[in-house]
Amino acid sequence: MTRGAQIPETVTLHVPFRVVKRGGRKEMQLPDGPVQPRRTDSTLVKALARAFRWKKMLESGEYATIAELAEREGIASSYMTRVLRLTLLAPDIVEAILDGHQGPEVTLARALEPFPLERTEQREHFR
Repeated sequence: MTRGAQIPETVTLHVPFRVVKRGGRKEMQLPDGPVQPRRTDSTLVKALARAFRWKKMLESGEYATIAELAEREGIASSYMTRVLRLTLLAPDIVEAILDGHQGPEVTLARALEPFPLERTEQREHFR
């Protein structure tokens, strides 16, 4: 701009992005370029915490069956079994979820679907 040029009152900036759902939350996805810092998926972290808490309660003998614990928690036993399956995830996958470094395809809905028990297959499945 030259010294005598007028300064515009408004400036329009166009930034290409798209909105994607991630963990029940909407998130902006920018085009390739600077990497956005990952945030932990709180719904996935809560599900992991519940799964390990429920596993501990069952293993300690506090509750004899999943049905008994599910009734106490006020949820369906079928949902509880799906969440409890998260305790079978490979430790590095659990750590990545807790650190917020899991891929965008690792959501609670996808984690509750059946997944392989073999850890190397799990890594491939959640890659």
